[in-house]
Amino acid sequence: MLTQDFINQSIPQLSLHDSVGKARQLINDFKLTHLPVVTSNQFLGLISEEDVLDIEEDKIKIEKLKDLLQLTFIYDDLHFLEAVNFCNRLECNTVPVLNKKNEYLGVITSSHLLKVMADFNGAAEPGGLLVLETERVHFSISEISRIAESNDCTILQLNSTTDYTTGIMRITIKVNRTDIAALISTFERFEYQIISHFGEQKFDDHTDNNYKNLMLYLNV
Repeated sequence: MLTQDFINQSIPQLSLHDSVGKARQLINDFKLTHLPVVTSNQFLGLISEEDVLDIEEDKIKIEKLKDLLQLTFIYDDLHFLEAVNFCNRLECNTVPVLNKKNEYLGVITSSHLLKVMADFNGAAEPGGLLVLETERVHFSISEISRIAESNDCTILQLNSTTDYTTGIMRITIKVNRTDIAALISTFERFEYQIISHFGEQKFDDHTDNNYKNLMLYLNV
């Protein structure tokens, strides 16, 4: 899943001879925060929505704004998460992509990245979701996998973040089953703290029968 796989060729580019008015119109039409400025397949930089909105005269050429261009981009052979990081770091929804010859290939949009991230995280897959906490020194992927497998669950996705001030890790797990009551109980038995969970919690047959018998007794 490389950046070159997600380039959107429909996003327009500007040249130095284009006007501020054209840039403003394209940014508005395509709902972009930035547009690439390109000359002879050479990427010159990104022009931002703020920059063109600050210019009152529509006929001014982009060439006059060369000093405002942001010469920042990513290469086509990087993992797509580098593009996600680019959007977060620069707070933009347009990621310019170049090859190793520094030739401009196109851009990746943040809206496309959101769809890719959903597939990458298994968001569309049916199943249950658990958010756990444990001390960082006790974190073990192999143990978590064994716990899931012992409950006939397959881990579809696992992500973790660490609070370095406390040493606590928060682990988000997506599994292929929605009935996760037994899985939750097992994690609690291994002293994981369950922060939240999303899925069905079903009584097993024995517990369910005991509950029904109790209700019948109380109604006598």
